[in-house]
Amino acid sequence: MQNNQENQSALERRIDMSVPMADIEKEVEARLKRMARTVKMPGFRPGKVPMKIVSQTYGPQARSEAIGAAVERVFGDQIREQNLRIAGSPRIEPKEAANDAVLEFSAVFEIYPSIVLGELAGQKVERPVLGVGDAEVDKTIDVLRKQRTTFSETDREAREGDRVVIDFVGRKDGVEFEGGKADDFPFVIGAGAMLKDFEAAVLGLKAGESRTFDMSFPDDYHAAHLAGQAVQFDIAVKRIEEAQLPAIDADFARALGVEDGDVTKLREEVKANLEREVKRRIQAKIKEQVMEALLTVNPIEVPKALVEKESLQLAENAKRDLEMRGMNAKDIPVEAAWFADQAQRRVKLGLIMAEVVKSKELFAKPEQIRTLVEEMAQSYEDPSELVRWYYSQPERLAQAEAVVIEDNVVEWVVSQVEATDKDVSFDELMGNSAGA
Repeated sequence: MQNNQENQSALERRIDMSVPMADIEKEVEARLKRMARTVKMPGFRPGKVPMKIVSQTYGPQARSEAIGAAVERVFGDQIREQNLRIAGSPRIEPKEAANDAVLEFSAVFEIYPSIVLGELAGQKVERPVLGVGDAEVDKTIDVLRKQRTTFSETDREAREGDRVVIDFVGRKDGVEFEGGKADDFPFVIGAGAMLKDFEAAVLGLKAGESRTFDMSFPDDYHAAHLAGQAVQFDIAVKRIEEAQLPAIDADFARALGVEDGDVTKLREEVKANLEREVKRRIQAKIKEQVMEALLTVNPIEVPKALVEKESLQLAENAKRDLEMRGMNAKDIPVEAAWFADQAQRRVKLGLIMAEVVKSKELFAKPEQIRTLVEEMAQSYEDPSELVRWYYSQPERLAQAEAVVIEDNVVEWVVSQVEATDKDVSFDELMGNSAGA
């Protein structure tokens, strides 16, 4: 056997190899003999079929298998000899041999990049800081109350926060436009479902009253045929409903899972859950900065094969998500190419983090995994049940282990960079708009 290695690019390699045909013929003969022991054909007892007939019938199959095995063996020997880490599967290309005594071929493949970790000292990370007090608990309870809003009909004029039911007709240059008409249409004033100018026209009207008004759609309106266009609407208010927030009482507490209706217990549970959520969001924001720092100081090229594989996986995840939302994924084309940039980032981070874990020995310890699982279980009615669930299957525990390893990497990176604390507001951390 002979070989010759050629570098195609930073990660792509080509190895030219050859195998003596005599070796392949020996393997073909051995395979046919093994087949002859069990092959069945009409007119012959099992194992008694003449070799000539076996060769005529199964020769092409045996030869194909023998060549495949020889190529795989020779390629594997070369990879081990040169200590190469292969990414993806090799592409085997036949070559025209100089004589019939050898089979010549090339293997084209990619290798994993060699990563030398960059210096993190110049990078910066801001750690959000937020304490959970009565004000944050009050805001959260207010959100829970709004989620349980009920509406009752009123005969007063429409105000902010009311749910109104209206008929409307929209016209552009005196002609009704597509999507501009509806009957018995409900919406909450101020909830953002309708444009502000439209909502403003409803304010002050009572049930049974009508109004005609002019307005313009925003330049970036999602319906292109209406973007930036001046139109006129006729609206007729049919019903006005006033929002009723539930009182913070025993019934409210019981509705949220506090069996004895103790409002103090409700506040304690809300605070505990909020503290866990604040911690999770702070960790997520720190993690995001850490990942950017790792990518910045470790600019690496990644194998196309790994990016393609990750893109396909992301596309499959997107299809499953659509199906879980009740949509038929078959009717919605989801292309792997759409996820190429995201896949490349994920592959880069995966390789960089693996090197960090290995070189800095940041592997998950059993006690760390246990602590994480018990922490996640605290939000469940029976925490011990979730703990048992995780520990009953190695695959589930592996998910927790991966989280711990990621947390270890984040903690190590933060210790290497210029990390500063930054006070944040509750609404900023929670992603609420203007304290809404």
